[in-house]
Amino acid sequence: MFHFSNIVRTKGDPKIVEGGPSLKQPADQLARALGWFSIGLGVFELFAPRRVTETLGMEGHETLVRAFGVREILTGIMSLSVEKNAGLWARVGGDGLDAAALLSGLTADNPKKGNIALALLTVGGIAALDYRTAQDTRPQRPPRDARRKLYPRRSGFPKGIESVRTAARQIAALARPNEMKQGDARGVP
Repeated sequence: MFHFSNIVRTKGDPKIVEGGPSLKQPADQLARALGWFSIGLGVFELFAPRRVTETLGMEGHETLVRAFGVREILTGIMSLSVEKNAGLWARVGGDGLDAAALLSGLTADNPKKGNIALALLTVGGIAALDYRTAQDTRPQRPPRDARRKLYPRRSGFPKGIESVRTAARQIAALARPNEMKQGDARGVP
């Protein structure tokens, strides 16, 4: 990616020779991948709902598939944002809706029950991944019963303010003879 960064840099800016190690945690990278996957799936569901319903033997539910596509896109965008944890939890809820919709198509007269069973397995696996990633990316907060740390007696000077003043006087006293010597050398009174 740093090659693309060099293209947009202005002339005179230092060039990026190589990228450093990523500071992102694996859970953050997985959340990002799930966000992009969600957006891709949502776009497919939004623009090709008939292919989805034909594959599952659930013709006539194209509007529902489009609505799920919009939901996937929105949760994907949220998973890529700063509030990725909320987006991942929304994805977990959406997986439940997907499973419920798939179960409604698992009837005895549906000739494509095998596809629905495969889709249910896939949704279950992705739901487990969403749940695990949402757990790993939850915001870190101190426990409710944690004692707040206060430092009312600290001044920033571990030996006290008077020792700092003494040290400053000593440094000033040492500097004066040197200034006088330099002033004599330059002929300044």
